[in-house]
Amino acid sequence: MSELVWVVIRQDDNGNRYRVGRYATRREAERVADTLDARGHKQLYLVERIDRRAS
Repeated sequence: MSELVWVVIRQDDNGNRYRVGRYATRREAERVADTLDARGHKQLYLVERIDRRAS
């Protein structure tokens, strides 16, 4: 089973950040972020890698 080390983050206008989902590949996470971004809302969607050493 692949580790889910890529995360999609939604950041609102006030700078609040929420994890939308975790994914095995950067490509998959970027595809989700792009789909959400295409909806036209004001939120910003970011893709970040989780640092497993920090947990």
